[in-house]
Amino acid sequence: MAFSKPNNRKWKFQKPRKEFKEELLAIDRVTRVNSWGRQLRFRAVMVIWDWKGKVALWTGKSWEVVDAIAKAVADAKKRLTTVKIEDGTVPYNVTAKFKAAKVMVHPASEGTWIIAGWAVRKVLMVAWYSDVLAKRYGSSNLINNAKATIKALTSFKN
Repeated sequence: MAFSKPNNRKWKFQKPRKEFKEELLAIDRVTRVNSWGRQLRFRAVMVIWDWKGKVALWTGKSWEVVDAIAKAVADAKKRLTTVKIEDGTVPYNVTAKFKAAKVMVHPASEGTWIIAGWAVRKVLMVAWYSDVLAKRYGSSNLINNAKATIKALTSFKN
């Protein structure tokens, strides 16, 4: 006797949603030189979001890429900060500075999507914004621009 699937049911397996939305900003090879020679490591920069309006950015270093990513995620989970979203955009214009990186974030009308530079766009996408205009000034450093963006997003008054 052969069993067949009933036609009126969907037999689709659905994966459970992960606890955090994770985005890899950069993975870099870094070396340090000592008396034994060069030691190669990997640095991972991760941005995470917890589906409840909290976002974090952190870096992790290790001999293996997977371990560096795991360290970055584990440390970012300890440093979550709240961001404010109103109808998919930011409430008002804000400017933030981190070291030499300066980021200006502006609200946009519905359907504009995210118009921003690379690191700023990744942070805004992970934080679940949909309509934002942003401009970075000063530094082109990826980590400093991402930290300036998170500083701008967390500076909104409740």
